[in-house]
Amino acid sequence: MLTNMRKRTAKIHRKTKETDIRIDLNIDGSGKSKIEYPIPFLGHMLQLFAKHGLFDLNIFATGDLEVDIHHLIEDTGLALGEAFKDALANKSKIERFGHAIIPMDEALAEVKVAIDISGRPHLEFTAKGSFKQIVYVQVFQTERKYVIDHDLLSDFFEAFVDKSEIGLHIQLTKGKTAHHKIEAIFKAFGVALSRACQINPRKKGVPSTKGML
Repeated sequence: MLTNMRKRTAKIHRKTKETDIRIDLNIDGSGKSKIEYPIPFLGHMLQLFAKHGLFDLNIFATGDLEVDIHHLIEDTGLALGEAFKDALANKSKIERFGHAIIPMDEALAEVKVAIDISGRPHLEFTAKGSFKQIVYVQVFQTERKYVIDHDLLSDFFEAFVDKSEIGLHIQLTKGKTAHHKIEAIFKAFGVALSRACQINPRKKGVPSTKGML
């Protein structure tokens, strides 16, 4: 529970000629979310991220899906990263570090000693074996088929770390089903980030010998 501290919330509106994304974030939430996202599979992954990270998260997004899904996915990472950076503010008394090992049936996503809210953006994303998740998206009343793979997810997380200024290591160690692999990653991402964002009342100020993050 936060006592005599600012609410760690953020409202972000990112609008370009390609995408329009609104995010409402409360780090100290209960896992409630409302996700209106035109790529249903990824919307579900963001819902799982919020649920297991105990973040209250609303996302309303549109994009030029007639071109591709890349613009929207990458810009969502940018907007989500900006929301966490704003909500964390000066990062006073946070744990700073977090990790998680999350199974999803046969898949195991390991985010080990992986998140460092350091002020230095960095991503390491490795996956044992390839994966390609087919997703179906409505574009001008026509259903189109796209693929979410390692490279596209890497772009999402790269955008997130660039804006949030967080160090993130994701290691997918095994799995057969693409859906399970990606789901394990997003659950682990939520749990690890939640642990890193936690307030430790024993700490004083920013958790760095430099005096800032």
